[in-house]
Amino acid sequence: MLLYLRHLTILAMLLLTTSATMAAYPAKTANCPTLDASSPEQREALMDHVCYLSAPPGSPTHDAGTPAELPAEAQWKAANGHDLVFSHTNAVYWVRLNLHNSSDVRRLWYLKLNYPLLDEVTFWHSGNHGTAVIATGDQHPFMSRGIDYRYFLLPVTLGSKEHATITVRVHSSGALNVPLSLDTPEATIAQSNHLTLTHGLFYGALLVFAAFNLLLFFSSGTGYYFYNAFYMASLGLFLFAMGGFANQYFWPDSTGFANTSIPMLMSISTLAMTLFGRSFLEIRPDSATDRVLKGQALASLSLIAMAFVLPYNKSIVLSTTVALIIIGSLFVIGLIRWRQGYLPAKWYVMAWSGMLAGALIYALAAFGYLADFLAREIFMQAAVGAQVILLNYAMVQRWRLLNQKLLNVEQNARTELELKVHERTAQLRNTMRELERANRQLATLSLNDALTGLHNRRHLDNLLPELCAESRRNGQPLTIALLDADHFKAVNDAWGHDFGDQCLQHIADILRRHVKRPRDVTIRFGGEEFAILLPGTSADGAMRLCERILEDLASAPVKTDNGKSVTLTMSAGVAGLVPGEDERDLFRRADDALYRAKAAGRNRTELSAPVQS
Repeated sequence: MLLYLRHLTILAMLLLTTSATMAAYPAKTANCPTLDASSPEQREALMDHVCYLSAPPGSPTHDAGTPAELPAEAQWKAANGHDLVFSHTNAVYWVRLNLHNSSDVRRLWYLKLNYPLLDEVTFWHSGNHGTAVIATGDQHPFMSRGIDYRYFLLPVTLGSKEHATITVRVHSSGALNVPLSLDTPEATIAQSNHLTLTHGLFYGALLVFAAFNLLLFFSSGTGYYFYNAFYMASLGLFLFAMGGFANQYFWPDSTGFANTSIPMLMSISTLAMTLFGRSFLEIRPDSATDRVLKGQALASLSLIAMAFVLPYNKSIVLSTTVALIIIGSLFVIGLIRWRQGYLPAKWYVMAWSGMLAGALIYALAAFGYLADFLAREIFMQAAVGAQVILLNYAMVQRWRLLNQKLLNVEQNARTELELKVHERTAQLRNTMRELERANRQLATLSLNDALTGLHNRRHLDNLLPELCAESRRNGQPLTIALLDADHFKAVNDAWGHDFGDQCLQHIADILRRHVKRPRDVTIRFGGEEFAILLPGTSADGAMRLCERILEDLASAPVKTDNGKSVTLTMSAGVAGLVPGEDERDLFRRADDALYRAKAAGRNRTELSAPVQS
C-alpha cells in the first residue's frame, strides 16, 4: 500500500513540474513564416509556422470582430513549435497561419482544431478568391461547423502557387486548448476512422459493463451492482460530453446546455463513485468514514444543482476540485479498508490508483496546463478502461469471498448442527438413562415397603403366581410362611406408633438375617403381617426356618426411649404347594395355619393341614 502512495506522489510531482515548465512563448514577431502545405514535413511542423495574439479585456484587439479590425501595431508571438494551451482566462486569442501551395495542382487540406470545448471559434480563410468565414463553437448550433465532426474542421483549398492566410479567433469561458494540425483528406479520414474505432470500443465496453451490472442488480438485488452501473454510465456520459460527442449527437441545438452539461455530468459521476465506493467497501454505518462519504455525496448533489446557476468558468473549477478530492478520498479509504483486512479492497485500490493518475492528467490538460489534449483523452480512456476491468474483477473477488463466507457459514452451521444433535442425543441418552433409573426406583418404590425396605403386597401378588407356575412346571417344592406379630396393637397403644415402626424395622432385620438364599423373598404385606416365599424348600424346612426366626425375635428385646425392654413374639403359618392348587388356595391354607398358631397360644409355628382329596 505504501508503494502505491509513493508512486502516486512521484507522479503528482512530475505533473506539477510539467505544468510549471509551460512558460510563456517567447519572441515577438511581426510576420509569421509561411508554411508550404504541399510539404508533409512542414505540415508535421505546423506549430513552427503559427503566430498568436493574446487580447485581454479592454484592449483594442479584444474588441476587434474581424482580422481587418486588428490594430496594425498588434504584437504577434510565434508559437515556436508549442501547442497553444491557456489556463482559465477572459482573453480573446487570435491565431494566424500563412499557407502556400508550391505544387502544380490544386489541392485540398483540412485545418483541424482538436479540442471540442470552445465557446466561440471563427475562421477566416483569405486567398485569391476573397475571404471565407465560418463562425462556430459551443455557443452556436452544432451544424454551424459545416462538417459533422466533433472537432473543428476548416477545409483549405489552394490552387497551384496560391498563397492564403488563415486567421482564427478563439474565445471561451473555460480553459483554452488550440491544438492545430493540417492534414490531407486521406489522413483526416484515416485518423477519424481510427478514433471512431477506439471510441466505439471504449464506450461500447462501458455500456456493456453497465448493462451487465444492472442485470446483476435486478437478478440479485445487491446494491453495489446498481451503483457500479450508475458510475460507469455517468462517467461514460461525462467523457462523451468532454469529447464533444454529446454536443454532436445529444443536444446539437442546445447552445447553453453544452457548457452546463460538463460540470453537471462530472458531479453526477462523483456522486456515483461515492455511492459505489461506500457500498463496495462495506463501510460501517454511522462511522467517521461513512460520515465523510455522505458529506461527499451531499456536496456532489449540491454541485449538480449549482451547475445550472453558477457561470461555467466557476462551476467547472469547483466541480473538478471536488471530483479530484473525492477520487483521492476514495483511494485513501480503499487503502484503509485493505489494511483492515478487507481483501476486495486490494483490487479497488489498484483500480482507483490508475483512475487518480488519469484524472489528474486529464484535468491538467483540460485546464490548459498540459498540451496534446487528444493524447490525454486517450490516456484517460485507457485509465478508465483499466479501472472498469479491475473494479469488475474486484466485484468477482468480492462475490467469491462472499460465496466462501457463505460456504464457511454453511459448514460451520452444519458442524454446529451436528454438535448440537450429538449433544442433544447425549442429553437424550442421559435423560433415558435417568428415566430408566427413575423407573427402576419407582418400580422399587412400588414393589417395596417404605418403612422396612422389604417387598410389599404388590410384589407378593405379582411373584406368587409365577412361583406357583414354575413349581408345577419343574416339580420343585414351593412353600409360603405367613408371620404376624403377637399383640402388636398393645405395643402401639402402650409406646406409640413411632416405637411400633421401630419394632417393625427390628422384625424386618431379623427376617433378612435368616432369609438368605437368593431366590427366597421376604415380604411385608400388612401392618404387622409378613410373608416368606421359599421356592425349592419343603414344608419341614420352612417350619425349621420359622422356628429359628421366632426364637431369635423372642431373645432380642427392643429398647424403648426410657430404657425399658420390650420382647416381641410372632406366630407363623406354613403351607406347601400341592398338585392342582393355585396361589389363592396356597395363601389361604398358610393363613389358616397362622390363625391356628394364634389360637393355640401364639409365639409358635403351625403347618397347614394336608388337602383332602
